[in-house]
Amino acid sequence: MRNDHDLSKRNIGFKVLSGQGADIDTTTPAGKMVFGIFAALAEFERELIRERTVAGIQAARARGRMGGRKFNLTKTQVRLAEVAMKNRDTSVAELCRELNITRATLYKYISPTGELRDYAVRVLAK
Repeated sequence: MRNDHDLSKRNIGFKVLSGQGADIDTTTPAGKMVFGIFAALAEFERELIRERTVAGIQAARARGRMGGRKFNLTKTQVRLAEVAMKNRDTSVAELCRELNITRATLYKYISPTGELRDYAVRVLAK
């Protein structure tokens, strides 16, 4: 794994060629300092954004709001699909048409043998 010391030993640097007031050249001490300051500011801003995002999610959860996508199936539809999939005579294509979902969505909720998967358990727990 290479690091910045390997690059400087090989006389490789970063130089801004255009832009007003953006004279950065990491092959000079001043350029290294400016680049380091920009990197520190970027890291600081990233951490601020992360903190605000986490605080926003916590505040929303405290108000009873949960994130994520809505479930495609209702509790009743999950139970219907579970029973239908346990029946070997069930046509998966017909069941999907009946529920207005794709085959992939059906299998996200119910296994081919009719066992509940994580999505179905989460719907039924609501």
